[in-house]
Amino acid sequence: MHIDRDKFFAGFRQHFGALHQDLVDAINALLDAIAADTRFDNPADPVTGRQQLGYCFATFDWETAHTLRPIDEYGSTDYFNQRYGPQTAVGKQLGNTAAGDGARFHGRGYVQLTGRTNYARAGTEVGADLLGDPDQAKNPPIAYRIATTGMLEGWFTGKRLDEFFRQGQMPQWEDARTIINGHDQAGKIALLGRQFDDLLVHSLIGAGA
Repeated sequence: MHIDRDKFFAGFRQHFGALHQDLVDAINALLDAIAADTRFDNPADPVTGRQQLGYCFATFDWETAHTLRPIDEYGSTDYFNQRYGPQTAVGKQLGNTAAGDGARFHGRGYVQLTGRTNYARAGTEVGADLLGDPDQAKNPPIAYRIATTGMLEGWFTGKRLDEFFRQGQMPQWEDARTIINGHDQAGKIALLGRQFDDLLVHSLIGAGA
């Protein structure tokens, strides 16, 4: 999608308030990744792709505590190993097999990628050695690809964006939260999604407008 950055930033200020340089830099990194991504482009149905991208923005905003920057899950090494270690039921589900995997493969990114199995899958998708260097999951282009692919393909809960945003149906802003985490804070994230969608309406260039 082609986005007029001046209009995007003007709309962002209108919806969300003043911008500081760290947030400008974080948004620019996302806009760079979007500019190189054609998966949301469909000239025959520009609205659906725009809405899906708007919901991605909302999810990234919420999951990163409104920084729009890939972050680490909050917690200590001990906390992660106790929660996700291979000795735990959760750790087994996540494919953690070695001592220390709980901390090594704790949540990272725009959407928290967690567990050895998910790091291996995501690494294959983006062509990065995330098992050898898990912190690459916080590199903005890699984090963007992981998060958007996960939401498009249903990696996180089995639910996909096209179940909630598709041509010919009303967008399901609240229920789309099940792509990530049940209905946790679904209303607040739905509001963000509508705001980002409006922002995109006024900043997209060409067919996606």
